[in-house]
Amino acid sequence: MNPAPTPGRIATLTAAAMLAFAANSILNRLALASTAIDAASFTLLRIAAGALVLWALVRRQPGGCLAGDWPGAAALFVYAAAFSWAYRHLSAGTGALLLFGTVQVTMTGTGLLKGERLRALQTAGFVLALGGLVVLMAPGVTAPPAEAALLMTLAGIAWGIYSLRGRHARGTPLGMTAGNFVRALPMAIGLSMMTAADAHIDATGAVYALLSGALASGLGYAIWYSALRGLTATQAASVQLSVPVIAAFGGALLLSEALTLRLLLASVATLGGIALVVSGGRR
Repeated sequence: MNPAPTPGRIATLTAAAMLAFAANSILNRLALASTAIDAASFTLLRIAAGALVLWALVRRQPGGCLAGDWPGAAALFVYAAAFSWAYRHLSAGTGALLLFGTVQVTMTGTGLLKGERLRALQTAGFVLALGGLVVLMAPGVTAPPAEAALLMTLAGIAWGIYSLRGRHARGTPLGMTAGNFVRALPMAIGLSMMTAADAHIDATGAVYALLSGALASGLGYAIWYSALRGLTATQAASVQLSVPVIAAFGGALLLSEALTLRLLLASVATLGGIALVVSGGRR
């Protein structure tokens, strides 16, 4: 039996996982904003690299096997494809905020529809989080393009559904994710064939896509699953609120993206509201 991870190791793994999640936004935006690779090709290379790394990790485990299912793979594919198409016109920070805000709203909203009840402070937080997303997407000079914002919202809904399915899936989290990545690969190939007329892959864009799939997705998820063994559900939900902040500052540093007042206000409202929801605990 493996010894329980120490608090220092858990903190290190958690920090590495959050950096990997933010790196997905930065690498995707970097590729689609500064190279010639198209969104479908980026999605295909990302899923292929993630599937290969996760399959290799599963093979290294005693008795490891692929799990997952086709509905989960479809949700994963929709997330990855919409994520890439949205980042053609969104900054790294704005995209990450829309994604993680929508994920949390989707998961919390589903719980409410299934009969879960929030306390008063949590209800206020949920409304505040929704308000932050509305502020970010409202028409105006600094509002993100509507089509890109809707695509990232779709990506967030798909990832929220994928996460909800994973709570009750059979098999290890790593085996489930690896299996879903493998099943999503033919979907990504099909999308690339449908958009072949617009396909273009350059060396730099391909490298960014492979890094996003192999490191930020494949190894990032594996690191996260290791960290989860030492985190409570509330802690796990709370630390993910750091990802949009990391992505925003990473985009400003690496891509010279502006930190607008609208983005800062929406971030405070959305992340603060989500923090109230996840920290209060459901009845």
